[in-house]
Amino acid sequence: MLVLITYDVNTETNAGKTRLRKVAKQCVNYGQRVQNSVFECILDAAQLRQVRSILENIIDKDKDSLRFYILGNSYKNKVIHIGVKESMDMNGPLIF
Repeated sequence: MLVLITYDVNTETNAGKTRLRKVAKQCVNYGQRVQNSVFECILDAAQLRQVRSILENIIDKDKDSLRFYILGNSYKNKVIHIGVKESMDMNGPLIF
């Protein structure tokens, strides 16, 4: 299923900047960055639980926010892209 992960990490402190890097690094492990703090991820239910748990343990729930938009398996008709940075086919080959 396609899951959109978005986050907003407060970077006013060094601890916040560290959290931001950790969140981004984990998201890269699960999908592709499509905006600065937005990742498109193809996940099964177990992977979603795993990444959610990892990210929840990184963020400061009093200062940061994390959102998961679950678009499901029929996502191709739900995503409209306009402009640069075309999305890659998430189900296609990873080697070019």
